[in-house]
Amino acid sequence: MDSRRAWTVTIFLFVVGDAVATQTRGPLLRSFQSSFGVSEALLGLVAPAGTLGFVVAILGVGFVTGRVDLRRTLLFGTLATALALFAMSVAPIYALFLVALIGQGAAAGAFRGGDRPILSHLYPARRGRVFSLYALAWAVGAVAGPLVVTGVLAVADWRVTYALLALWFLPLVAALWRLDLPTSSSNERTLSLAELRRLLGRPAILGSTTAMTLIGGIEGIVFTWLPYYASTLVARDLASALLSVYLLAYVPGRALNTWMIDRVRYLPLALALAGLSVPALVVAFGGVSGVGLFAVVFVAGLFLSGLFPTVLSYGVDAEPEYSGPINALTTGGTYLGIALAPPVVGWLAERAGIATAMYLTVALTVALLAVTAATWAVAGHPEGA
Repeated sequence: MDSRRAWTVTIFLFVVGDAVATQTRGPLLRSFQSSFGVSEALLGLVAPAGTLGFVVAILGVGFVTGRVDLRRTLLFGTLATALALFAMSVAPIYALFLVALIGQGAAAGAFRGGDRPILSHLYPARRGRVFSLYALAWAVGAVAGPLVVTGVLAVADWRVTYALLALWFLPLVAALWRLDLPTSSSNERTLSLAELRRLLGRPAILGSTTAMTLIGGIEGIVFTWLPYYASTLVARDLASALLSVYLLAYVPGRALNTWMIDRVRYLPLALALAGLSVPALVVAFGGVSGVGLFAVVFVAGLFLSGLFPTVLSYGVDAEPEYSGPINALTTGGTYLGIALAPPVVGWLAERAGIATAMYLTVALTVALLAVTAATWAVAGHPEGA
């Protein structure tokens, strides 16, 4: 296996494992509550604990990618991820579990602050396709996460989940220890404060970062509130399965996006995906139940799944020499949306009901259409921006 392929496989395997770890948190909330004896309010700290470390690390690494040794950064991130997952599996009290979770998020953020810049320089002519495959790898791991929990809980304690995940990352540590970074990946320029201001002032970068924040808001609402909304229409066990159906749609959706992204320009593709998502979301949260609810949620997942890799590819192609900072800005924007939008739905649900609150996804998607169209009009395609 040549060096470029070895790096690609190693990065994708990390992303799969990270997605599995992320999507185990929700299904294990009741297990955390039973083991640690904490209230629902304290359980609510799981999501921000995992997100906080991730965002700080990905921004920190992303802004200095031109100054740091990316191989060592990824090696450290992988080893620290394995150690943090093991610490989560043996934490005796909830406070230590949260500390380990913050560490796990930070370690994953350090890795993912450097992995897409490496891929960007390894595949400069096929950046969009590789980023879409990267997103597909995440989708496969996300779908597997709840299944891993189900399998482990059938035969063992929940702590075994994180012990097994820690083992997943150890071979990747060994691989990164041996791999040398190809010279083509050293094209990342050092970011100065003046260059950061220039990047933030470019319509292509500002537009892609804003769009990614809106995408994060849409996905954050669905990840957090979809089962709760569905429980008002179908049996509770079926409501829990609905999120798995949504995530399952990401696999064929991102596989198709991988094919399309080489054939359609980024912003027209993003406009089409967002435009098709609007009616799907309107129907999904319009009171349909039974098989129809599962079908339309799957369709919405198909369309929404391609937005993240498409908009990210557009932003990075606008300034490929600064792929690290742009990856940090866009991914940070995504997680900002994931953090901010779900509480707004909770606030709206208390006042107008969960059915009305879920229409915030529609409003955010319409806003995404407007931002994407404005970015296309002002900035054009990356090569003409």
